Amino acid sequence: MPRLQAKVFDTDGELRTFPLGLTQVVRLGDATVARAVYQPGWRWSEVMPAIVHTETCQLHHLAFAIAGALHAETDDGQKIEVTAGAIYEIPPGHDAWVVGDEPFVTIDWTSAHSWLTQDTGTEGTIVTVVLTDIVDSTAILHRIGDRAWSERLAAHNAQLRGQLNTFRGRLVKSTGDGILAVFDSPSRAVRCAAAMSAAARAIDLPIRVGLHTGEVELLGDDVRGLAVHAAARVMALGGADDVMVSATTQALLEGSDIRLEDAGSHELKGLPGARQVYRLVR
Repeated sequence: MPRLQAKVFDTDGELRTFPLGLTQVVRLGDATVARAVYQPGWRWSEVMPAIVHTETCQLHHLAFAIAGALHAETDDGQKIEVTAGAIYEIPPGHDAWVVGDEPFVTIDWTSAHSWLTQDTGTEGTIVTVVLTDIVDSTAILHRIGDRAWSERLAAHNAQLRGQLNTFRGRLVKSTGDGILAVFDSPSRAVRCAAAMSAAARAIDLPIRVGLHTGEVELLGDDVRGLAVHAAARVMALGGADDVMVSATTQALLEGSDIRLEDAGSHELKGLPGARQVYRLVR
């Protein structure tokens, strides 16, 4: 049974500062929540590119505005002005700036874990890469039509983002019919993959998931390295509802109660030698 907990941002939060702003991140059970303060004059495109090495913000925000006002514009031209008392969502790929002479204060859920994991340089980081893909998406689109597909795809994306937040994964980007995410824990990555698969099945959009643990470079919306390609190749071996795991990730799960079955040895395109692959047992 979950235990009662309470934490205070000022005393329990992990503090990260940047020019004209700060964020305090707390973990409460499986949830990660951030409080961010942006001072007047702060603008993402003027302050943050030198820190995170992307031209626009690549974090997904689902948040509640406590004070002040913020203007945001997405890369595709959408605009929004957020004021105190608003619950708001901003997708990856946007610029934002404080409006007026009052600090903008916000509580953020979906990007909170990313403040802890985002890299501010180009050094390699060991992560578990998770890739998902809707199985037979083209056939489903033809069967249900464009409007129903758009609605179901939006529900699919919301479900997967919700599971990522629960299991403290970092959403890197959408791949159209799936997502690319990274985790600092192989076991949480596998458990999240299982939860995402179940959530997708519940809305009749079955997915396959591939996981591999290795070193990558985290650069905003770009995750580079062989680990990403390996996860994609492993995912491609699965079918509907399958969670496929590389041998590297499987070895790191030793001692957990996660059960895997042998899915054979495979030549993975672009990678040398035959590699063992495993499938999650539900």
